[in-house]
Amino acid sequence: MALTNQEIIEALKGKTLLELKDLVDLMKEEFGVDPSAVSAAPAAAVDEGPKEVSVILESPGGSKIPVIKVVRALTGLGLKEAKAVVDSAPAPIKENISPEDAEEIKAQLEEAGAVVSVK
Repeated sequence: MALTNQEIIEALKGKTLLELKDLVDLMKEEFGVDPSAVSAAPAAAVDEGPKEVSVILESPGGSKIPVIKVVRALTGLGLKEAKAVVDSAPAPIKENISPEDAEEIKAQLEEAGAVVSVK
Protein backbone atom coordinates (compact mmCIF):
# COMPACT_ATOMS: atom_id res chain seq x y z
CA MET A 1 0.00 0.00 0.00
CA ALA A 2 1.43 3.36 -1.03
CA LEU A 3 1.80 6.16 1.50
CA THR A 4 -0.16 9.35 0.98
CA ASN A 5 1.68 12.63 0.63
CA GLN A 6 0.47 13.66 4.08
CA GLU A 7 1.83 10.42 5.62
CA ILE A 8 5.20 11.09 3.98
CA ILE A 9 5.26 14.65 5.37
CA GLU A 10 4.44 13.39 8.85
CA ALA A 11 7.28 10.85 8.63
CA LEU A 12 9.71 13.55 7.48
CA LYS A 13 8.89 15.80 10.43
CA GLY A 14 10.73 13.38 12.70
CA LYS A 15 13.95 13.52 10.68
CA THR A 16 17.03 15.58 11.50
CA LEU A 17 18.47 18.10 9.06
CA LEU A 18 21.29 15.70 8.24
CA GLU A 19 18.85 12.84 7.59
CA LEU A 20 16.81 15.07 5.28
CA LYS A 21 19.96 16.10 3.39
CA ASP A 22 20.81 12.41 2.93
CA LEU A 23 17.27 11.75 1.67
CA VAL A 24 17.56 14.54 -0.91
CA ASP A 25 20.90 13.11 -2.06
CA LEU A 26 19.31 9.67 -2.43
CA MET A 27 16.43 11.16 -4.42
CA LYS A 28 18.91 12.83 -6.75
CA GLU A 29 20.65 9.49 -7.33
CA GLU A 30 17.49 7.38 -7.65
CA PHE A 31 15.47 9.67 -9.89
CA GLY A 32 18.23 11.63 -11.59
CA VAL A 33 16.73 15.00 -10.68
CA ASP A 34 17.27 17.64 -8.04
CA PRO A 35 13.97 17.85 -6.08
CA SER A 36 14.60 21.52 -5.34
CA ALA A 37 14.65 22.24 -9.09
CA VAL A 38 11.14 20.88 -9.69
CA SER A 39 8.42 23.54 -9.78
CA ALA A 40 4.72 22.73 -9.62
CA ALA A 41 3.61 26.11 -10.95
CA PRO A 42 5.13 28.41 -13.55
CA ALA A 43 7.02 31.41 -12.22
CA ALA A 44 5.24 34.73 -12.14
CA ALA A 45 6.07 37.18 -14.91
CA VAL A 46 6.97 39.89 -12.39
CA ASP A 47 9.80 39.10 -10.01
CA GLU A 48 8.74 40.31 -6.58
CA GLY A 49 11.93 39.05 -4.94
CA PRO A 50 12.37 35.90 -2.94
CA LYS A 51 9.57 35.11 -0.52
CA GLU A 52 11.52 32.23 1.00
CA VAL A 53 15.26 31.75 1.11
CA SER A 54 17.81 29.31 2.48
CA VAL A 55 20.81 29.91 4.70
CA ILE A 56 23.87 28.04 3.46
CA LEU A 57 26.96 27.47 5.58
CA GLU A 58 29.75 27.93 3.05
CA SER A 59 32.62 27.41 5.51
CA PRO A 60 32.96 27.16 9.29
CA GLY A 61 35.82 29.66 9.19
CA GLY A 62 38.79 29.43 11.53
CA SER A 63 37.19 27.70 14.51
CA LYS A 64 34.47 25.10 14.13
CA ILE A 65 33.40 24.84 17.78
CA PRO A 66 31.55 28.19 18.02
CA VAL A 67 29.87 27.48 14.67
CA ILE A 68 28.78 24.01 15.81
CA LYS A 69 27.25 25.58 18.93
CA VAL A 70 25.26 28.06 16.85
CA VAL A 71 24.14 25.33 14.39
CA ARG A 72 22.94 23.23 17.34
CA ALA A 73 20.99 26.17 18.78
CA LEU A 74 19.41 27.04 15.42
CA THR A 75 18.49 23.52 14.32
CA GLY A 76 17.99 21.52 17.49
CA LEU A 77 20.47 18.93 16.23
CA GLY A 78 22.61 16.90 18.57
CA LEU A 79 26.35 17.51 18.83
CA LYS A 80 27.27 14.70 16.41
CA GLU A 81 24.72 15.78 13.78
CA ALA A 82 25.61 19.48 14.06
CA LYS A 83 29.32 18.66 13.69
CA ALA A 84 28.52 16.54 10.62
CA VAL A 85 26.63 19.45 9.04
CA VAL A 86 29.48 21.88 9.75
CA ASP A 87 32.06 19.38 8.46
CA SER A 88 30.06 18.90 5.23
CA ALA A 89 30.02 22.62 4.35
CA PRO A 90 28.75 23.95 2.06
CA ALA A 91 25.53 22.78 3.69
CA PRO A 92 22.04 24.21 4.21
CA ILE A 93 21.33 25.29 7.78
CA LYS A 94 17.74 26.53 7.36
CA GLU A 95 15.64 26.33 4.23
CA ASN A 96 12.44 27.99 3.04
CA ILE A 97 12.46 30.77 5.60
CA SER A 98 11.74 34.48 5.34
CA PRO A 99 14.57 36.76 4.19
CA GLU A 100 14.37 38.58 7.53
CA ASP A 101 14.85 35.35 9.52
CA ALA A 102 17.65 34.33 7.17
CA GLU A 103 19.53 37.57 7.80
CA GLU A 104 19.26 37.05 11.57
CA ILE A 105 20.59 33.49 11.27
CA LYS A 106 23.35 34.64 8.94
CA ALA A 107 24.43 37.28 11.47
CA GLN A 108 24.58 34.69 14.28
CA LEU A 109 26.68 32.32 12.21
CA GLU A 110 28.99 35.08 11.00
CA GLU A 111 29.46 36.27 14.57
CA ALA A 112 30.68 32.74 15.37
CA GLY A 113 33.20 33.04 12.51
CA ALA A 114 31.39 31.19 9.72
CA VAL A 115 31.14 32.16 6.06
CA VAL A 116 27.44 32.13 5.16
CA SER A 117 25.29 32.86 2.12
CA VAL A 118 21.57 33.43 1.71
CA LYS A 119 20.04 32.04 -1.48
